[in-house]
Amino acid sequence: MSDSRPVVVHPEQEMAEPALGTERRHFFDRDGRWIGWAGWIKNDAGDVSGWHHHADNETYVYVIRGSVTTDFGPGGGESIVARAGDFFVVPSRTIHRETTSRDADLEAFVLRVGGEPEEVGAEGPEPTEG
Repeated sequence: MSDSRPVVVHPEQEMAEPALGTERRHFFDRDGRWIGWAGWIKNDAGDVSGWHHHADNETYVYVIRGSVTTDFGPGGGESIVARAGDFFVVPSRTIHRETTSRDADLEAFVLRVGGEPEEVGAEGPEPTEG
């Protein structure tokens, strides 16, 4: 029997360290194939990722602290902004990039489910028509 046990963290609780630690917990199917990971992430204020997608992986994000803008769509012309307390989903194969607010570091819980490869770099979204 394992020593692991469920953990709950309520929104009003201040946490010195994430319940699952800062390392990602990777998951594998019965045949040993990677199928995803879950973990707490921290990004510095003003961080900007490159354009990428997550192949066949769905990405689920709950923002704990700070905010993040996710750009996507033709020419990168669409975006969503998620702030502390928001939950968002990035569907598989969606070319996107994330920008952390300049005002505060980002802290979020991420669950990525699918299979390898986990991330694929992209030159950018498809151009706008016109």
